[in-house]
Amino acid sequence: GVAVTRLQMVQAIAGRFIERRAADRLALILFGSRAYLQTPLTFDRATVRYFLDDAVIGLAGRETALGDAIGLAVKHLHDQPADNRVLVLLTDGANTAGTLDPQEAAALAAQAGIRIYPIGIGRARDQRLGIRLGSGRDLDSATLTAIAEQTGGRMFTATDSGELARIYAVLDELEPSTREQRYYRPLYPLFVW
Repeated sequence: GVAVTRLQMVQAIAGRFIERRAADRLALILFGSRAYLQTPLTFDRATVRYFLDDAVIGLAGRETALGDAIGLAVKHLHDQPADNRVLVLLTDGANTAGTLDPQEAAALAAQAGIRIYPIGIGRARDQRLGIRLGSGRDLDSATLTAIAEQTGGRMFTATDSGELARIYAVLDELEPSTREQRYYRPLYPLFVW
């Protein structure tokens, strides 16, 4: 019931998603005019959440280097176990910067066995009617859908906070977090000997 910016909404909802991923290694890549690894792969969810909450619009530039962000993710996920290579790609626009084409980056991700789940937050354009849907910058739904299909993922579009929360719940179902196993080793006091 409180008016917030789109970034604050994303930070709150994505932050809750991060907290639920207890057994996963997570990383955070911010991208604008360039893509930057903000947090490397880690089990430290608190640090990832801190850097997510610390992000501001324009920190990485005002453009959208979508292909470069995917390429950077491929670089860092390549050495992970094959069943754990997942990229949740949250974007508010079409590719407007960078050196790597998003389709080429998706091909690299597919070769590396990385599933990409793009979440578009922005104004989608209905290609058949030529009209804009939603608010915000133009969203290249066709490219995001192609990226998802090429990598075995699924494309989502969020127009409000409730829809974004539902998308993250679906991601929890599609990519369940493995339960952390704890091993216990019996200890015998030997100091008496």
